[in-house]
Amino acid sequence: MNIIEHFIDGKTFSGSSAEKGKVFNPATGDQTAEVRLANNKDVNEAVKSAKDAFLSWSNTPPLQRARVMFKFKELIEKNSDELTKIIVSEHGKVYEDAKGSLIRGLEVVEYACGIPQMLKGEYTENVGSNVDSWSIRQPLGVCAGVTPFNFPAMVPMWMFPMAIACGNTFVLKPSEKDPSCSMKLAKLLKEAGLPDGVFNIINGGKEAVDGLINHKEVVAMSFVGSTPIAKYIYENCAKNEKRVQALGGAKNHCVVMPDCDLDQAVNGLMGAAYGSAGERCMAQSVAVAVGNIGDKLVSNLAKKVETLKVGPGMDKKSEMGPLVTKEHLEKVKNYVDIGEKEGAKLIVDGRNLKLQGYENGYYIGGCLFDHVTAKMRIYKEEIFGPVLSVVRAKNFDEALQLVNDHEFGNGVSIFTRDGDSGRTFSNKAKIGMVGINIPIPVPMAFHSFGGWKRSLFGDQHMHGPEGVRFYTKLKTITSRWPSGLRSDPEFVMPTMK
Repeated sequence: MNIIEHFIDGKTFSGSSAEKGKVFNPATGDQTAEVRLANNKDVNEAVKSAKDAFLSWSNTPPLQRARVMFKFKELIEKNSDELTKIIVSEHGKVYEDAKGSLIRGLEVVEYACGIPQMLKGEYTENVGSNVDSWSIRQPLGVCAGVTPFNFPAMVPMWMFPMAIACGNTFVLKPSEKDPSCSMKLAKLLKEAGLPDGVFNIINGGKEAVDGLINHKEVVAMSFVGSTPIAKYIYENCAKNEKRVQALGGAKNHCVVMPDCDLDQAVNGLMGAAYGSAGERCMAQSVAVAVGNIGDKLVSNLAKKVETLKVGPGMDKKSEMGPLVTKEHLEKVKNYVDIGEKEGAKLIVDGRNLKLQGYENGYYIGGCLFDHVTAKMRIYKEEIFGPVLSVVRAKNFDEALQLVNDHEFGNGVSIFTRDGDSGRTFSNKAKIGMVGINIPIPVPMAFHSFGGWKRSLFGDQHMHGPEGVRFYTKLKTITSRWPSGLRSDPEFVMPTMK
């Protein structure tokens, strides 16, 4: 059985823990590897390596750091097929979707290549008589990232390229469900010329995460995952005086107005609700049908959901692959059971899907509910599977109220031809990322990604300009060079004259 190790100080590291987890191929249900699960001693080794590397790396000119990022970008492109296949084999998403997620991570690497420009400060001459003032941004130290199973390449690359380019060192704790992609990225970084210890990986569960939270040398942590764990990490990092950004769950709405291009809205919802088997924090899991559009919307959606091509990720005909684990499959099926018991109308039921030759895979077909209400659990809670709920709203104001009343505030979309509706919606929605006739409004790398409300704990979003601010601390210098004449001491608050 293949054993996936940790990566510390530029090489694979077995660690001191004998505990291991299992890695499966979701398409077949077969175990493909074991992964070592770190204990606190292993965490300490990773952090020590990162701390030892920090002084030298933080003093490396930003231009040289950028050149490592340029080489890393080139190696990702060269190895994109291998990386994509690794994602498919451990997560299950279809090849093109996996490739797209890799590209969205690569875009952050491309952005990080411009770090010399982004680290430039501001300068003011003569803020007072013969007094100048300027600001600079300096790296923090050892940073850590804890990432989810659903994007084993993209989400880690939303974190470590920015952190490293800014002059920090990094310890990554990827999901133990699909750890191989991170290991490959670590080896490519080393090949790109990154010094040993600047980037490290520890695999593990809660013990590894708590080890990072409680380690005094870890000064900042980034997280993407469920809201309860995001809140836990946010609170405990704050207790340990760390900088933290913790992205939590979502229940993204798509408001469908009566005047919209219905085909465009339906196609957008299909990709946003069922792409990656709904295992996306930006998945559209609620369609809000406004006015008289509801019956047409449900009818058109049902036809497409019923013909959704579900199969293994490497099959070019597959539009949707399996869920990541057997346990998660049962969880999603249970939510469909709950929806029926709550009184929602199940229009398309994908629970009994069976694929010949893949009977042990973790498959479920697309599910579609109608007449879902705001009181139901399937509306309130994040299912994280291919389950789309249609809610009926009388008018625009009622639809907007639904969006704003939900505890999550990650992403939202509206489909309309009316400019006033689009502008009012984007202005009034209490959501971090808004799409107008765009089903999944994920910002590009040179903007920043993050939600509002219980979808984000912390003040700063990920990558882009916010990423630079998160992974650096601001220092402002004020200076005056004496002319040779000594001045008398002043005992009042200094003002510039």
